[in-house]
Amino acid sequence: MSSGRPVARLLAPVIIRVSVMAALMAVIAVAGVVLSTAAVNYLTHDLQPAAAANQDVYQDLTDMSAGVEGWSSSGQQAAVDDYRQALLRLPAHETEVRQFAAGDNELELLVTRQERAAEAWIEKYAGPRIESAGGKAATPQEVRAGIQQFDAIRSAHQETSQAFDSRVRQASTDASFRLKGTILAVVLLAIAAWYVVSRARRRLMTELSEPLLSLEKVVQRMARNDNEVRAELKGPKEVRAVATALNEFADAQGRARAVEGRITKELRTLDTAKDDFVSNVSHELRTPLTTISGYLEMVAEEFEDDMQPRHQRMLEATRRNVARLKLLIDDLLALSKAESRTTDLDPVDLALLVREVVTDVRITAARRGIHIQVTTPDEIVAVLADRAMLHRAFLNVLSNAVKFSHDNGEIAVDMTVSGRLVEVAIVDHGIGIPEAEIDRLGTRFFRASNAVTNEIAGTGLGLRIMQTIIDKHAGDVIIESREGVGTTVAVRLQVHTDGPPPVSLEALLSADPPPVAEIEAQVEKETADATEEATGETAGRPAQTVAEPAPDPGLPRIVPAFPRRPSTSVK
Repeated sequence: MSSGRPVARLLAPVIIRVSVMAALMAVIAVAGVVLSTAAVNYLTHDLQPAAAANQDVYQDLTDMSAGVEGWSSSGQQAAVDDYRQALLRLPAHETEVRQFAAGDNELELLVTRQERAAEAWIEKYAGPRIESAGGKAATPQEVRAGIQQFDAIRSAHQETSQAFDSRVRQASTDASFRLKGTILAVVLLAIAAWYVVSRARRRLMTELSEPLLSLEKVVQRMARNDNEVRAELKGPKEVRAVATALNEFADAQGRARAVEGRITKELRTLDTAKDDFVSNVSHELRTPLTTISGYLEMVAEEFEDDMQPRHQRMLEATRRNVARLKLLIDDLLALSKAESRTTDLDPVDLALLVREVVTDVRITAARRGIHIQVTTPDEIVAVLADRAMLHRAFLNVLSNAVKFSHDNGEIAVDMTVSGRLVEVAIVDHGIGIPEAEIDRLGTRFFRASNAVTNEIAGTGLGLRIMQTIIDKHAGDVIIESREGVGTTVAVRLQVHTDGPPPVSLEALLSADPPPVAEIEAQVEKETADATEEATGETAGRPAQTVAEPAPDPGLPRIVPAFPRRPSTSVK
């Protein structure tokens, strides 16, 4: 596959060097601490106590001398007691000094000399003076002899103290040297470790980090759709393996894009062929259906008085089926256009459009005694939409609500705005949809089983058309239904926040409306067309609209459904 050392082999020398340096630092630090501790212990536990014991020896001899002089001059027994107590302490202190000096020839010689001088003074002067009668002064010869002997003790003690002081200074120097040496060795090793780590870092940057950074740049360029970039095969074995896999992935992506391009082209061709087929078939079907419909009308007029009831029923059945075929053709064309066309979106007043849809179905609902209650905000609710398509979507939903409601029922149309979302909920209390069939809603030509059982007319395409249109507007459709209770269809769309400032209902009502006769005539015509389409009486007839007034070029255009006064409740 790809050459290059593995990352483990690349990191192993670095880890070994760092481990060795760390181990050396630890050994030196431990050794230095041990040696420094030993020197300090020797100084504090051995040498200094021995030096103090040597001072105690001289202090004992001094106390004995004072006791001798006090006994000779005053004859007091307390002087004798001080002498004897000092004499009792003296052997212990001499023993401690002698034990420390053992093995040290120089110090041992000085200690021996000090002990002999002390013994000579005690035997030849101090002892006899204590044993003599108290209060009796010594002779001048005895005094001179005693002074000479004690001077010998003082001289020996001075030399011994100097030896002890020298050894204390030397021990302190040794302890300090060991501590400083330990610190210096650890610092030098730390510098050496830093040097080793720096070299290892530069090497790793060259052999590991730079290939990874280069690989990251390649991935970023690929993420920006740079389809020609490829990764260089350099660095450790694992990095080269990743680079090879990345290049293979990029090659596979290139092949996939080529296949995708061919498939997209074929899909466009098929889509165009489908649209052409639907258009041609619809045209070819409409022509004979128009002819059949015309001949049916001629037959109905010619034999109006002579037709028997049986023939009349046959004629009505033929009319209904022709209307159903026309409605099916219109729905197929509408679905094809909704799925294929590019939607041009403009700001539309959704509140006004919803009120328009309610007005369009009011006559059909009124024929069955169905009351429609609509609630919309007073101000303009602007959404980006294709007005005709969105009108068709809401018309399909509301027409279904009327179609599947019971006579003398109620339908509620509620519009609520929450932040950037607007929701239009259409609630009916009709036959509902079986729970097991809710997941199939929106599939082509699907009709609920209870709708088929109740012989409610329909093509099964209305909901599909509505969902396709809402998808084109980046909206959501939520359907909740219970059989025998009713259905709720909620449509959610994004609010267009760049529209004009809200306009109150009073402002709209205060504007000069078009002539009432013109509005009523137009509404009646539109309502009749919508009613015929919903009931299947004259299927396929497109809704008529009044020409819109020219928009103000200074504001985003709001496309109204109809230029009429808004209403909040339509029966």
